[in-house]
Parts: sequence; C-alpha cells; structure tokens
Amino acid sequence: MLSRPMYRRADQLDEFVDLASVPRHRFLHSNPFVERLRRSVSFDYIMVGGLDIDRFRFGTAQSVDTDFPPAFLEAYYDERFHLTDPYVQACKMAQGPVIEGEVLKDTVLNERLAYLLDTFNIKNRTLFPIRRGDKVYGGVGFTRSVPFDQEEMEFLGAIAHATHTAITRPLMERFAAAALKLSSGEITCLRLASKGLTSEQIAAESGYQVDTVNTYIKNATKKVGATNRTQAIAEAIRRHLIE
Repeated sequence: MLSRPMYRRADQLDEFVDLASVPRHRFLHSNPFVERLRRSVSFDYIMVGGLDIDRFRFGTAQSVDTDFPPAFLEAYYDERFHLTDPYVQACKMAQGPVIEGEVLKDTVLNERLAYLLDTFNIKNRTLFPIRRGDKVYGGVGFTRSVPFDQEEMEFLGAIAHATHTAITRPLMERFAAAALKLSSGEITCLRLASKGLTSEQIAAESGYQVDTVNTYIKNATKKVGATNRTQAIAEAIRRHLIE
C-alpha cells in the first residue's frame, strides 16, 4: 500500500535540504500569479506538473503543484490512476493542447476514477504541454465545469509557459543546480561566461586555471543538455541556475 502523501503549501520550502526531500504534491494557496490568471480566464482548478530535470518530468507524479482538493489527490495517487488514466497517457505524448472531451470520446473511464472526478467536480481537464525541443518536461492543466472556448484556449496556451515558470521558479532556484549535480565551480564559470567573458577572463576573475574553466564549462554544458557554451548559458538562465 502506498504511503499517504504529504500536502504542503507550494511556497513552504525552507525546511527541505534537496529536491528529493520536497513533498511530491504541493498545495497552491492564494498564489498571486494564479489569482491574476483566474481573473483573466475563470477556471475551477489548476495543476502545474513536471520540472526540466530527468526524474521530475511531467507524468512521473514527482512534482505537482495544484489546488485540486487534497482528498481527490490522495485517492487518485493511492489508487495509482496516474499510471492508468487514459487522459494522463495522452498528455505524456502531446504535441499540443489536450482536451479531455476529445481524448475520452471513444473511451469508457474506469468506474472508480469517473466517480472521483465527478465527486470533486473535476470536469473538462485541459492541459498545455511544456516542451524543450521535442521533449515534454512539464504541463499546465486547468479544469472547469464548462469547456473553455477558443479564445480562452488561445490565451491559456499563450500564458502556459509563463505560468509553469512562475509556479516552479522557487523549486528551480533553490534545488535545480543540486539536482543537475552542477558544482559551485561550474555555476561560477557559467555565470561569468554569461557576462561575455572569455575562458582567460573567467580564469582571472575566478582564480581558476584556464583548463579548469574549460572543463567546468564543458561539464556544465553536458549536464544541462546543451551542445555548446552559448546554449549552456541560455539553458542555465532558463532553468534559473544563473541570472
């Protein structure tokens, strides 16, 4: 039997030493970004899942920030519906927005899952995948008792990436470097490289040898999934590893 998940507010991270120790499911409570978004497009619930880190990507259930009712989440994950829910399976392979009505039009949901969704009024699940290249690493989902219209879909799709970034920023800023196993030297060299410094200038600024600087940047480039220094800097900024 699965252990009961902890439900911690998404902004309560001070006591955790690394990403692995953070509760997998965190409750979005009065989040200013979400409240502003809700004023633009009315929705019942929001879910932000996945990080751009290997074992925390969307679909693993390792990182979920949401205001779904905790009792629903507890039942959903205890009964392992995240592994069998046809809607979630469709989301993992998504190229674009995933609308529940379209996914399930020829599918009969598990009776227990259908009961849970109905009991907690989780209707018309709509998810926007967050991608890096051809890889889905995150997702931003919304539910509402009535389907979203085309104008609302276009707005939510346009704001999805910014929404994912805003909600996951505290985690990424605090834990991403450690999760990616970047050393302080690698971070330092990337940060200085982002200012346009050459390896020789980075060495003079940091006190490292030039060969050490090049090794640090080469290792960091590989760890963030980039192919060259310029891409590594862009990835480090995007992942909030450096400013």
